[in-house]
Amino acid sequence: MCGTCGCGTGENGVSIQNPKEVKAHDHHHHHHHHDRHTHSHDHSHDHHHHDHDHSHGHDHQHKTVIELEQDILQQNEVMAARNKGYFEAKNIFALNLVSSPGSGKTSILEKTLSDLKNEIPFYVIEGDQQTLNDANRIAALDIPVMQINTGKGCHLESDMVYDAVKQLNMKDDSILMIENVGNLVCPSMFNLGESKRVVIISTTEGEDKPIKYPDMFHTSNVCIINKIDLLPYVNINIDKLKEYALQVNPNLQFFEVSATTGQGMETWYNWLKKQK
Repeated sequence: MCGTCGCGTGENGVSIQNPKEVKAHDHHHHHHHHDRHTHSHDHSHDHHHHDHDHSHGHDHQHKTVIELEQDILQQNEVMAARNKGYFEAKNIFALNLVSSPGSGKTSILEKTLSDLKNEIPFYVIEGDQQTLNDANRIAALDIPVMQINTGKGCHLESDMVYDAVKQLNMKDDSILMIENVGNLVCPSMFNLGESKRVVIISTTEGEDKPIKYPDMFHTSNVCIINKIDLLPYVNINIDKLKEYALQVNPNLQFFEVSATTGQGMETWYNWLKKQK
């Protein structure tokens, strides 16, 4: 879990940025990021030193890690409840988009925003470990977007989302899309206060993903199967994929789409419109 890999410590060079402001102060940003990196390096060194001194026994260390993990998750839940209350008060429909890297998550988001932005007010929070590439793609569509760079962290947490939301100044009756870091393990444990969780899988990934990563599929409400335009070229049985997913979560709702050709996107759009 995340206490073990060190990404729940709050010392990972997390930064929250508006991509439009970053462009204006590009040189300053890179210098600042270097400072953060140095800090993270020092923390890693300290952490290694503590590992070296763990002569009190494995059981004690394991117990400490479990307690740390529980504390991190409990703190996250408190802030997630705060986010949820804010979203509900303003009638904001918040989606937490999760997937493996390369599933086409950003492409689906980009096409959705492009096709629906004249009908629905959208806001976006982009989670990534390092770059602003995805946020820049969203900003190019004139959609308000905040980038959260998690540094070494492999998931978004509710306090990061809270800080980004404060800067977005969202209007009532809108939709917030939160694109999580590409990873099917850690984000499953961290509630962001979202209205619904959407797991995205592509036809290139294999039908056994739901049973390899059951926690993510169990905690999601919707499963989008992307890249169905590649079905003639890939070895996957979509019925088997759905069967595995439903074993883990019988209430999962599926959408089969292609962000490239637009196939199936209308059904996804209709669902989104009904949620508002």
